[in-house]
Amino acid sequence: MRASLVSAAVILGLASPAACIDPLTIKGSKWFNTKSGSQFFVKGVDYQPDITSTSAVRDPLADTAGCTRDLPFLKDLGVNAIRVYQTEPFGNHDQCMSMLSNAGIYVMLDLSTPTETINRDSPSYDVDLLGYYQRKVDAFAKYDNVFAFLAGNEVTNAVNNTAASAYVKAALRDVKSYIKSKNLNISVGYATNDDADIRWQLQTYFDCGAVSDHADFYGINLYEWCGTAATFESSGYADVVKNFTNWDVPVLLTEYGCNNIQPRTFPEIAAIYGSNMTASFSGGFVYEYVQEANMYGLVSVSGSTGTKTADYDNFKKALAAVSPSGVSMSSYSPSGKQQSCPAVSAAAQWMASSVLPPTPSNSTCSCMMNTLTCVSKQTSIPTSAGDLATFGTTVSNIFGTVCGTVDCSAVSGNANTGKYGKYSFCDPLQRVSWVMTQWYNDQRNVDGSCDFGGFAKTQSVKSTDDSGCSSQKDDPSSLSSSSSSSSGDGKNSSSNSSSSAASKVAATMSVFSITMAIAAAAFLY
Repeated sequence: MRASLVSAAVILGLASPAACIDPLTIKGSKWFNTKSGSQFFVKGVDYQPDITSTSAVRDPLADTAGCTRDLPFLKDLGVNAIRVYQTEPFGNHDQCMSMLSNAGIYVMLDLSTPTETINRDSPSYDVDLLGYYQRKVDAFAKYDNVFAFLAGNEVTNAVNNTAASAYVKAALRDVKSYIKSKNLNISVGYATNDDADIRWQLQTYFDCGAVSDHADFYGINLYEWCGTAATFESSGYADVVKNFTNWDVPVLLTEYGCNNIQPRTFPEIAAIYGSNMTASFSGGFVYEYVQEANMYGLVSVSGSTGTKTADYDNFKKALAAVSPSGVSMSSYSPSGKQQSCPAVSAAAQWMASSVLPPTPSNSTCSCMMNTLTCVSKQTSIPTSAGDLATFGTTVSNIFGTVCGTVDCSAVSGNANTGKYGKYSFCDPLQRVSWVMTQWYNDQRNVDGSCDFGGFAKTQSVKSTDDSGCSSQKDDPSSLSSSSSSSSGDGKNSSSNSSSSAASKVAATMSVFSITMAIAAAAFLY
């Protein structure tokens, strides 16, 4: 069956060897086609259909049957880009990416998945998550139509979780550095919801600081224009656009398309690609391609077939009616100004310091482990539900007990103050081992003080001094070999993988969130 699907795609001209699609580049606040020099406006759709064949991961770009089904619709709609929320670095994406490239369709990829992201409620950023992001860059950088990555999607979505943005921005910084080390020209940005309370703080935070640290572009998920009775001003679009006057990096809508009134007729498209917005916005992605329970879809899919929804022709008509007028790359002189970082202030509803978490280093964590005398007997996170529950309780109790009497700041971080322990980016098992060693040493190595209910064991140290560990550095190109173990939230409508690997990953973050929340509650700086 799989072979016949690929053969059919070749006959249709959908999976021939990849044609060369013109590369895109950023200059100032705009994207340009590097060959023609013309400004590029995204006419996109958010694309996250369920796979059409059995698979352990939800990765539509590894599903040739699904891509074969969907490409005729994408071409008919007239889109030039898709945003894909969930992919994995482990599958084969050659067929789908070739189809899209041949059709002139660019791809923006979210780095995160529901099991591989920064958790907004208990944020952390460690060697495993950076390694996962780097593997995704490695998997997709070879395709000529990948023009951007998103380092996060609505991670900070309310005034009570703004600190999470420091961890997202650190990951963004490190992915940019990794891409640069590979001599690639792929931009890295961030997508946010439009929360009026923290709108300005968010957009300035991701644009402030060193050029190496801030977002290459900024995306907004905007659903304020509802129905034909709304206008550019009454919808709130005018206020959003005003905030980006004279911005220094590209801005686009990473989601749009209010469905309070159905079927949707998409009157906002005329504004997005018209004189009201093209001076500061580079187009956007309509939400979304596939019909789900939330009723935003343009196409209903079932197996290998797709059916147009009531929104389909309305979107196609609205998109075909616009022809955004841009500038040429040669005549454009950027004049946008970089922003200053928002002050950390509870009154200002912003609690993320401009001092970012350090770049995770596997060698630093390995160096630290060589100095420990009391470590976990387990070398990996258990996968069965019962074992996970026991593991979570054990680790939580260890943090709660030890950090009540011992300073645990070395394995903790505080985004409010911008202070991070030198081992705060190590993986959960390494950090709990560090905590147990502190207890063991504090108890003067008394028999039984490195037991923790059978969870721990003693080991002979390879080094008695960890003073050199914090100076350990990794070659950025080697980090991508680290294992994955982080989790959080991804696209709201997404389902989690049922594979044992994904379960292990999700469990790790769950355990880590519990343990670090206990430690952070009382023992941060």
